[in-house]
Amino acid sequence: MIKVGVLGSRGRMGAEVCRAVQGAGDMELVAAVDQGDAFDALTAAEVVVDFTHPGAVMDNLKWCVEHGLHAVVGTTGFEPSRLDTVRSWLTDASTGNVIIAPNFGIGAVLMMHFAQKAAPFFESVEIVETHHPNKADAPSGTAYRTAELVAAARAEAGASASPDATTSEVEGARGADVDGVRVHAVRLSGAIAHQEVLLGGHGEIFTIRHDAMDRESFMPGVLLAVRKVPELDRLTLGIESLLGL
Repeated sequence: MIKVGVLGSRGRMGAEVCRAVQGAGDMELVAAVDQGDAFDALTAAEVVVDFTHPGAVMDNLKWCVEHGLHAVVGTTGFEPSRLDTVRSWLTDASTGNVIIAPNFGIGAVLMMHFAQKAAPFFESVEIVETHHPNKADAPSGTAYRTAELVAAARAEAGASASPDATTSEVEGARGADVDGVRVHAVRLSGAIAHQEVLLGGHGEIFTIRHDAMDRESFMPGVLLAVRKVPELDRLTLGIESLLGL
């Protein structure tokens, strides 16, 4: 049995993780910790799942690394400098591995993979993501990572920048610029997690879209990461490699 602790256990995603772990035949929920709780109970775990807040996740993750625990992180806000900091914690003496994934939804991961494959074949590409209004970061980690993958694929293929003749703009109207890819964030009551990658060429538009209608959709990916993280090497970004992509 894999002993699992959950950070952010009273949040919507954390509570869903607790239910998923309790329903898994090969896992045992040994600690459910949230804001204001002591971390001591987590020492009974082998793997800690973090769905908390961008402002808290770095301290949480450092604690897990220092205590030799494997960590599966779904909290977003991991720009390159934060990832570099995490890498600096994972030394040769570290006994825990870390998975940081911008999205655990299998469909969302495939969306990013397909977008990366398609991006070099189209003149234009932009990303639109929509989430619930309680989300703390914008753009989402999924959209940010998608933009990075798309930009890298286009650069490797020698594709030109997306054409854009805008010279007069209300600040923010064209979205954020992530490695040359425009990303637009919508915060809307009733939404959970949705993303479109819009690719345009001569006389055609190709849209890759993923919609998460329930937080339960992320749980197969979370449980896969919990099972696999002890076998990995220090830091792994995303669950693509766990799916053979």
